[in-house]
Amino acid sequence: MAIIRVHVVPNAKIDKVVGELATASPSRGGHGGGIKMKLRAPAVEGKANAALIAFLAERLKVPTRTIVLLRGQKSRDKLLRINGLDEEDAQSRLLC
Repeated sequence: MAIIRVHVVPNAKIDKVVGELATASPSRGGHGGGIKMKLRAPAVEGKANAALIAFLAERLKVPTRTIVLLRGQKSRDKLLRINGLDEEDAQSRLLC
């Protein structure tokens, strides 16, 4: 089971993984070592969350039901659990 932090930028031109962010805590202007992602979906009525889960499932090659949004339903900073993968495997698949 992998737990990953993600920083989402909605309303982008394309869906893509930008890369890892600074490891500073959010109170110090960082994103806690999360992975920055740009999504085309707007941040209204959960559309960006649904797009994020679909994008991650495709990128990680796992079913959408294995990805659970733990925190950040209304925030750009999100915490996700991915069942069936460990953290190293999930990050390597996302950042390749």
